[in-house]
Amino acid sequence: MRDQVLDPFHRIAIIDIGSNSVRLVVYDGPRRIPFTLFNEKILAGLGADIGTTGRIGQAAMERGLRALIRFQRLCRDMEVTDIRCVATAAVREASNGPEFVARVQEIGLPVRILSGEEEGHTSAAGLVSGMPDADGIMGDLGGGSLELVRIRGGQVLQSVSIPLGVLRVREVRARGKGTLARTLSAMLTAAGWQEEDAGLPFYMVGGSWRSLARLDMHLRAYPLPIFHNYELTPARIPTLSRTLTTMDKAAIKALPYMSGGRIPTLPDAAALLGEVITRLGSSKLVVSSYGLREGLLYQDLPQDVSAQDPLLVATRAEGDAQGRFLGHGDLIERWTAPLFADDPAPLRRIRHAACLLADVGWRANPDFRAERGLETALHGNWVGITAPERAMLAQALYTSLGGGDAATAELQKLATTEQLARAAQWGLAIRMAQRLSGGVASALNSVSVALDRATILLRVPATDADLLGEAAERRLRQLAQGMGRDYRIERLA
Repeated sequence: MRDQVLDPFHRIAIIDIGSNSVRLVVYDGPRRIPFTLFNEKILAGLGADIGTTGRIGQAAMERGLRALIRFQRLCRDMEVTDIRCVATAAVREASNGPEFVARVQEIGLPVRILSGEEEGHTSAAGLVSGMPDADGIMGDLGGGSLELVRIRGGQVLQSVSIPLGVLRVREVRARGKGTLARTLSAMLTAAGWQEEDAGLPFYMVGGSWRSLARLDMHLRAYPLPIFHNYELTPARIPTLSRTLTTMDKAAIKALPYMSGGRIPTLPDAAALLGEVITRLGSSKLVVSSYGLREGLLYQDLPQDVSAQDPLLVATRAEGDAQGRFLGHGDLIERWTAPLFADDPAPLRRIRHAACLLADVGWRANPDFRAERGLETALHGNWVGITAPERAMLAQALYTSLGGGDAATAELQKLATTEQLARAAQWGLAIRMAQRLSGGVASALNSVSVALDRATILLRVPATDADLLGEAAERRLRQLAQGMGRDYRIERLA
């Protein structure tokens, strides 16, 4: 079923007033996985003084309010009809939080103050939105608080919020060695955290922890500059902590996409992360780019929409926007499916995504269509997909758009030889379907393809015999060679 698409003038804005940053994100597009139309943040530091004074500092308050005035104006100019403004730990805990809220409401922005429990549940909903199969413990580190949430099967099993955000860690660590571990343990016990079995994945949410992942990607020379679903081992955290004490701060600031305002908090973020995963006995660390803001959107979805696959929704929207023929990607997926019936379900959905994106390169110069497909797969804003799966998606598109079935060096760093070989076969099948049909549905609705033991069988009704030209048969031969099979054309009466 095609996903409902929001009217282009019915945009949704989330204004997130956090303890460290104040951010505006404007969304548009498919309800299940809307694209980001605009994104801006200001590191106002509303929670910087709460640990010592219990109040939002005056300078921080004014800076935050100036940002909100701008955000409200931008929403009006963008014709945003749905604005959701939420505040978290700093505003809910500060003695002058009500004063800040009153001034925000004077601007024309109604503010919803999230409790710690609401914050945790909403961030968990965001995680599930981008990683539907998440099974482990999510940690959302903000400036003023840390939320830990146990997730399995899309459900929250337990959740706690403790006042140990990144802006408060330095003060705790200054009290001496071991103080952070003891403080964390005491806070979790007081909050009622029930110990889980060790060995669960730990899902990292929050700007400071994402910045740590950026640093790790740089140190490892990781070939894919996308941190959503990026994985670290627990052993990497002490290494990152040591690096932060020895690496020149200017060099860290020069890293791509590294926020200069977060650099001073990174040692504290790394220290807290180390203590958390030690306490939990985490098996691995997985980075999520989705959190509170995406959770606010996800929680409002009807069940039939929230149950949709985020990868397929996003690739279908992109394919329909970039392709020549609306809905042709789903038809290609159904037509090629008999060739790959033995693929497990996780691979079938990646092949489906490749079919949905099969036409993204047609506007490009013919000599660069394969590169366009490669770039779309690797660098597209997809969620619900791992790095090896991205590589398979890229290989399928690269092959389908004429790049050949050999894997590039970049893809070989992300996926196995066997995975890339299978993806190249998908690409050859897509390429065959595109050539046979010319993008017209009627051809694929009448001509069929099947596997008959060691032979690829193309069945062609007599009424469609004129579709079989030299080019189509050449593509069929290439597909058969790529799959290590013979081929036969069966002309039906």
